[in-house]
Amino acid sequence: MNPHDMAKRPGAHLVAEEFGVEDPWALSDDHPPRDPLHLVGRMVAEAARDVDELHGELTRAAQLAIELLEPVGRGDSASMRGWYGILSTTGPQIELLVARRGAAYEQLTRAVSTYHRLRPDSDAEPASKAPRQSLGLTPEQAPGRDDDWAIAGGRQLGALEAVEAGGLRFHQSATYGYIYLSDGRGQLPNPEVWPETVQRLVADGLLDQDTSEGLYRPGQLLSLTPQGKAALRNARTAMPRVSAALSRSNTAAISGVVADSAVTPATSAATTPSRSR
Repeated sequence: MNPHDMAKRPGAHLVAEEFGVEDPWALSDDHPPRDPLHLVGRMVAEAARDVDELHGELTRAAQLAIELLEPVGRGDSASMRGWYGILSTTGPQIELLVARRGAAYEQLTRAVSTYHRLRPDSDAEPASKAPRQSLGLTPEQAPGRDDDWAIAGGRQLGALEAVEAGGLRFHQSATYGYIYLSDGRGQLPNPEVWPETVQRLVADGLLDQDTSEGLYRPGQLLSLTPQGKAALRNARTAMPRVSAALSRSNTAAISGVVADSAVTPATSAATTPSRSR
């Protein structure tokens, strides 16, 4: 269970959800100072701290505004003098805090994504080594892109199939500013699809995002472009060929190991000089 209340510490809550740690600083403490995971772990912890501090300031400012306006809500005419001054001061302060908290949360989500990519157990790490033929990638997706991790490990094919199934929508939280996806039932897609993967595919022209709909509600519906449909067909066609190639490669490697093990003892006996005098 997450030890942090999202209503009180949304930053620490997100880190705990993503990495299962109670203290965000543990992400950096478990690695040597020059390790990239140490540096990015500090970025995650600092961003989480900033989100929580700004969230606390916003909460206090909102509570103060409620307390100041409570007599007005009861119709207390004596308290209504100078009410415009209250709103002109408190309102902009709250709006500024909302914007700053949203920006801090966006920074936190970027740092979290970077930390995920750097983890040794992340299948996004060897993005440059992924067999691009099996994913049906387009020329625009040539090596060198700094977001190749978003389509590595079969994520592109999974996203294309999720969009083909229908109902996948792209959202942005009106409160915190983070991005997420929902399926046709309004639930998180299962299997999981990363918003960053969808953003990459939209940029590459494989998906169309209906910007005529609200980003917050109901969300922007995603659909396959003709290029995306072709990429999906190519990926599905390539999958059996890649699996067969990998199977042949593994069989050849095993055969080679067996052959070497059979030859090596005789060779060793012939080439190893005798130690007896």
